Amino acid sequence: MDILSPQVVSLTITFGIIAGFLAGLLGIGGGVILVPLFLWLFPVAGFSPELVVHTAFGTSLAIILPTAVSSTLGHRKRGNIHGEMVLYLSIGGIIGGLLGATIASMVSGSILKVFFGLLQIVISARLLFFKQPYLPPECIDCARPWQFVAVGFIGGSFSAFFGIGGGIVTVPLLLLLLHLPMRLAVGNSSALIVVSSLAAVSGYVWHGMQQLAVAPYSIGYVNWLVVLLVAPVTMVCARLGVRLAGRTSQTKLIRIFAVVLMMIGVKIVFNL
Repeated sequence: MDILSPQVVSLTITFGIIAGFLAGLLGIGGGVILVPLFLWLFPVAGFSPELVVHTAFGTSLAIILPTAVSSTLGHRKRGNIHGEMVLYLSIGGIIGGLLGATIASMVSGSILKVFFGLLQIVISARLLFFKQPYLPPECIDCARPWQFVAVGFIGGSFSAFFGIGGGIVTVPLLLLLLHLPMRLAVGNSSALIVVSSLAAVSGYVWHGMQQLAVAPYSIGYVNWLVVLLVAPVTMVCARLGVRLAGRTSQTKLIRIFAVVLMMIGVKIVFNL
């Protein structure tokens, strides 16, 4: 089935709506939702099996990028971004993003798929069973530049390797290790995602262009047709999800989502 067929286009847009809405409603990064959907959609669209996983990761990051830009601008207006911290985070994020994309391009799609499935299971278990950790006293000026570079590197590498935003790793590190207040941790993480995602997308494009096989409407491992279809609806629906979040029981929703995430992770790992 061609990727431009009405059925595939409708599925792609529907996936973007669901991913954006759930990301805004539950505060979960869009990549955690988009990658599993692409792992199912791209084979339906006739992509070669050796391209499916890497293209799912690269395309997910390309969709996350404009969403992160929008989020960063919003945080900047509210004073939740510290320029110097973001600079050091970005240095590490660029290096980590390029390195993560490079390592991912050298790993077979089947192994990457298993790693991603395990990640889904770990995230699900954290949402279901782990309570909010005790946060140390806030201290804006306590961390040194090299610590921000290290956190940026870890977040960028994680983001690029798994095709997700990376906030799930960066925010806890900024809170627990560098003692930042929540508003700065979230705001600076959003800014880091912009930089690390851009570096990672560049890496996926570059490494994908070195392959003989190319997926339709793709440059390297990024399918730009899907990006153009999904990114706008994801951004709009994320805002709708945020509005509804205040009127809904977050605890119940997160538990339901965690169970679904666990089922997806188990299915991916064991190829059910």
